[in-house]
Amino acid sequence: MVRIRRFSDPEMLLAELVGRRINYAVAEVGPGWYRDDHRRILGYEEVGPPIPGGLFTRAVELVRGYEFAPPELIRGYFRQGSLLLGRDMVLEGCFCGVRFLMGVRVTAVLDSVDAQVSRWGWAYETLDGHLERGRVDYEVGKDHVTGAVEFRAHSYSRPSHEAHPILRFGWAIFGRRVQLRFYRRVGEQMAALTADRPITVAPTVQARLSRPGLTIIDGGRRTPPMTSSSGA
Repeated sequence: MVRIRRFSDPEMLLAELVGRRINYAVAEVGPGWYRDDHRRILGYEEVGPPIPGGLFTRAVELVRGYEFAPPELIRGYFRQGSLLLGRDMVLEGCFCGVRFLMGVRVTAVLDSVDAQVSRWGWAYETLDGHLERGRVDYEVGKDHVTGAVEFRAHSYSRPSHEAHPILRFGWAIFGRRVQLRFYRRVGEQMAALTADRPITVAPTVQARLSRPGLTIIDGGRRTPPMTSSSGA
C-alpha cells in the first residue's frame, strides 16, 4: 500500500508529484463511476477555420493556462516554463471551508483540424493522494460551418479512499453537488473571460501568492512568477 504524505504547502507537494503515479487504471472505469459532459457556446466567428486573434484563439489560450478555474473553488499551481504534456499541477480546493491540496498530471493534448471542426484541449488525470480518481478533459472547438465556438469539459471520476477520513465523509455528502457546481462555474468563467469582462484578483492576494518559478492561477488571472535577484 502506498503511504501518502500530507502537505500544507503547494510548492512542497509540487516537488514530490514527479514520484507519484496515476491512482487508477482505465480498465477500472465502469459502473459506479460518474460521467460528466458539460458544453457551453462562447460565441461565433466567421464561418471557416479559426481566425487569428479571434474568439477560438482567445479561448484556447485561456484553456492552455487553466485560467478559467473558478477562484472560489480551485486554485492551480505549476512550474513556470513546464511543457504542457506531462506537466504536474497542484490544485488547491476549497470544500466546506477547508482548503486541501491535490496532485494531477497532464496526460493528453488534443490539437486537431478537419474540414468541419477545429479542436484544441488537454486532459489531466489524478495522482496518488487525490480526493478523487479519474480524468478531466477541457476542450475548445470551432464548427467551421456555423462559426460556433464551444467550450467543453468532460470527465469520469469516483471518490478515492486515500483522502483524509473527514474529507471523505464530507465528500460523500456534498461532493457530487460540488462537482456539478465546478463544471457550471468553469463554463461561466470561460464565457466571462472570452467576452472581455474583467475578473480581477486583489493586489494583496497577487503579492502574497507570487513565488519564484511558480505559476499560480487564481481568479481567472495568472499570477506572474517572481524572478530571483541573483538571476538564478
